[in-house]
Amino acid sequence: MKSSRAPQRKHLATSPFKPPAEPPPVEVFDLDDRVSHDKYGLGRVIEVSPDAVIVDFGPSRVRITAPYPKLIKL
Repeated sequence: MKSSRAPQRKHLATSPFKPPAEPPPVEVFDLDDRVSHDKYGLGRVIEVSPDAVIVDFGPSRVRITAPYPKLIKL
């Protein structure tokens, strides 16, 4: 089965166009960091792994994977 995405093209130094922007660095969270999420609200980081964090939002605990969309460190 073929992928629907085209392969990334290499940017040539002689190109008149700007190179593609680099993705922003992934946020680093520590235990007990206070965070805010667009959907779940305020919470506290209770577990950190290399590819995800578990956040306690009061009534629920949610596992959020990297690159941590909509999660902001306070």
